[in-house]
Amino acid sequence: MPEDDDAIEMIPVVSSHIGAVGWKEGTLQVDFNNGTSYEYSGVPEDEFDNLREASSVGGYFNQHIKGSYRGTKL
Repeated sequence: MPEDDDAIEMIPVVSSHIGAVGWKEGTLQVDFNNGTSYEYSGVPEDEFDNLREASSVGGYFNQHIKGSYRGTKL
């Protein structure tokens, strides 16, 4: 079965609200533990790296991503 080239590789994170995050070409995908997923457009790669490496992934998301980038529910 061929790989989906448009798929974003997801990386599991330790968070009470976020299960995994992924980034590709300016698009951040966030998979929440409640089963919903969102894509955020225009996110720089360093912002993704900071999110992934934050001591509190959920806290970083709430401070720096949510409300700062346009999110679309998947």
